[in-house]
Amino acid sequence: MTVFRVRWVSNIRIAWVIIFCMKNRTIFHVIEPQLVIEGAGVLLRRSIAPRQSNDYDPFLLFDHFAFNNPLEGPIRGFPTHPHRGIETVTYMLEGTVRHRDSLGNQGVIGEGDVQWMTSGRGILHEEMPQRSASGNIYGFQLWVNLPAAQKMSQPRYQEVSAETIPVIEKDGATIRLVAGEVDGVRGPVTEIAASPLYMDVKLAPGSRLVYPTPSGHTVLAYVFDGTGEFSGEAIESVSMVVFEDDGDQVEVKTEAGVRFMLIAGAPFKEPIFPYGPFVMNTREEIEQTLRELREGTFIKP
Repeated sequence: MTVFRVRWVSNIRIAWVIIFCMKNRTIFHVIEPQLVIEGAGVLLRRSIAPRQSNDYDPFLLFDHFAFNNPLEGPIRGFPTHPHRGIETVTYMLEGTVRHRDSLGNQGVIGEGDVQWMTSGRGILHEEMPQRSASGNIYGFQLWVNLPAAQKMSQPRYQEVSAETIPVIEKDGATIRLVAGEVDGVRGPVTEIAASPLYMDVKLAPGSRLVYPTPSGHTVLAYVFDGTGEFSGEAIESVSMVVFEDDGDQVEVKTEAGVRFMLIAGAPFKEPIFPYGPFVMNTREEIEQTLRELREGTFIKP
């Protein structure tokens, strides 16, 4: 942000006028998602995964799943598995996911719904996808880190139904706001340590979006339909854009139309030690987690 101070003089008073010039973030790099197999044989497009380098702090993983090829056969999903030290965010565009866990929670994540699960000190859960009437399943899963002080907190869910997610129409943009704020409207997911932005943006042909992003926050854009110009660079779907921390806003333009997830959050700047579905701060904490699983003490009453 550039600040100019202009002195204005009259026979009445002297005033300072401050003019703010916002600067677009530039692109650090673009990730081409890789195909991976997870769960009981689920094919996913993965853009980022947990690593000790913690390059996208506070974000750990981003998966894009679509079970739309009949050759894939029956949907096997994600049978019971543990998590500790992270938050998992499931956003469904088409189809549903039936879930249940070791705390007695169960339900269905429907089309347009979001589940923001804080695993905290530990949870066992399963996620079983089901096709829509048209035969498709389409959605995303994001993992968000927890700071060291909250990694052993009480597990909790924020279940967000489609009808409670604000939709903002603005200058050719349609924004579904899950977390964060747009023009004074706040998303329904709150009290998250990373102060995240998580929104689904669809730009009509010939439109432009400029969105301010806090200094120091990690900013990502996952382009999953169409083509857009992000900070002056043409990006085609399907791609993950990683922005530099060198500006105050993200600018997106499109000629033919584009749809993307815009994601931002405050980094914790702590070392991490990831191991499968667990992300802790040290190897010793991971070893303790594995001992608890073996001894049957992982789930606390």
